[in-house]
Amino acid sequence: MNVYDFDRTIFFPDSSTCFVLYCLRHYPRAVLPALPGAAFLGLKRMASLADTRELKQQVFSFLSSLDNVDEIVKQFWEEKRGQIADWYLEQRRPDDLIISASPAFLLGPIAEELGVRLIATRMDKYTGRILGDNCHDAAKVCRFLKEYPNESVDVFYSDSLSDSPMAWFAGQAWLVKNEHERVPWPEH
Repeated sequence: MNVYDFDRTIFFPDSSTCFVLYCLRHYPRAVLPALPGAAFLGLKRMASLADTRELKQQVFSFLSSLDNVDEIVKQFWEEKRGQIADWYLEQRRPDDLIISASPAFLLGPIAEELGVRLIATRMDKYTGRILGDNCHDAAKVCRFLKEYPNESVDVFYSDSLSDSPMAWFAGQAWLVKNEHERVPWPEH
């Protein structure tokens, strides 16, 4: 099977950021109260005093103030689905797998529309709390092995060297350098 990171790999720029901005534009009263805490944790994260999980939960804490998250996600993808990379759409196969640190509740509808499988960060769509591990770095390999123990990764695509554990696990890997350029994964 072919496995793809999502953000800045087959979707540009980043779905979580786009979703937060979408909600800020349409539901500012829900999002604005979460921003000071997110900014503070963002600064702590830059100083290595907070982890990504803590920051992500704070950013998505505004979900508790939304009435119908599923409908909002549906409307978000109606607006953003055109940002899926053409090169991916041209080579997409039904056995493809998207593996992403973005929340599963956010990527689930677009993965279903694309007709592909999904492994993503499990997040409570009503609170923003992460359930289990943030699906990032080596956790992607762990999640893949847990969910697909008898399968292998033929080709892996990602924009980030932080995905090296998954790239090294795959038979072949490509680094996506911009919306169109793909180069062989650097040797380790």
